[in-house]
Amino acid sequence: NNAAAIIIPSENAKQDPLTSFVGTGPYMLKDRKPDQFIQLARFDGYKSRDGEPNGYGGARKQYLDEIRFVPVPDANTRVEGAVAGQFAYVDSLPVESFDKVSGGKTAPVMLKPFGWPVFVLNTKHGPNSDIRIRKAIQAALAPNDMLLAAFGSKDFFAADGALYPEGYAWHTDAGTEAYKPDGDTEAAATLLKEAGYDGKPLRILTSRQYEFHYKMAQVAAEYLKAAGFQVQLDVVEWATLTKNRTDPALWDIYITHSPFLPEPSLTGIMSDSSPGWWVSDRKHKVLDAFNAEPDPAKRVQLFADVQKAVLDEVPAVKIGDFNALAAQAPTLKGVTPAPWPYFWNAYLEGK
Repeated sequence: NNAAAIIIPSENAKQDPLTSFVGTGPYMLKDRKPDQFIQLARFDGYKSRDGEPNGYGGARKQYLDEIRFVPVPDANTRVEGAVAGQFAYVDSLPVESFDKVSGGKTAPVMLKPFGWPVFVLNTKHGPNSDIRIRKAIQAALAPNDMLLAAFGSKDFFAADGALYPEGYAWHTDAGTEAYKPDGDTEAAATLLKEAGYDGKPLRILTSRQYEFHYKMAQVAAEYLKAAGFQVQLDVVEWATLTKNRTDPALWDIYITHSPFLPEPSLTGIMSDSSPGWWVSDRKHKVLDAFNAEPDPAKRVQLFADVQKAVLDEVPAVKIGDFNALAAQAPTLKGVTPAPWPYFWNAYLEGK
């Protein structure tokens, strides 16, 4: 999963790509056929810790002899595989397929809320280096319509400007008055005029690998145009997007999403070197104070200052909260729904 702490022998760390694998977990890499499967096999040298399973920690049992991950890039094909019972577990299904999956041979698994789609702004180069342009974008976007286009039903999303939703320790409303669920075209147009916007197209980098990214981009483009922006949608493969976003000359906004991470400082925009390159004295002041504080209760209070800085300086625009859908065979047991699925402790009933 993202930001996992791993140790790689120094002689292997220089390999690019990595070809020699050393691990200590309950399963080991046995075979990989690109675009076909990744095969894991039981590692007989593994010693589980005592006690009970506890999320990504705790005891890890080895009930299965083999775990095979099969990439299925097309979302409709994944849905049909779930309905037919082709897989024991199917990840990343379109939420609008919930009813169809419910009538098939695997049961729908809803993660609610799963995470947040986000428009990351290039603060290093181009128009978004001007905070007034960034604030104009923030005002122009209409999260309600964008989320409705992306997910089809309010059962699957919530328009919410807080970086963490209610129920999380990090939840706070600090700064959320800047978040306009239905947008504010007039305010955006005023900010754009004050900034002296020159009409150069705003380049939005997105991909159809995540169809909801693309649908949000289409709606966003119309609201941005209504505010006075010229807009250029650059639709590329996801691998190309992750490459292009490292070059500040190639884009002004790129679209991504993330689960709600247990530690806010792991969020991409918190790093000065993450694409978007948000660097400011205010950011460093509030984030350094947050990261230096060891007391959990005080950290919760300090996170309000971090969130307010994000919403005030607009290095990115959170669109809202969204749910994720997976499917699980009735015979598959021992799996706890999670943003990054894991299958130690899993077993197939009757096998």
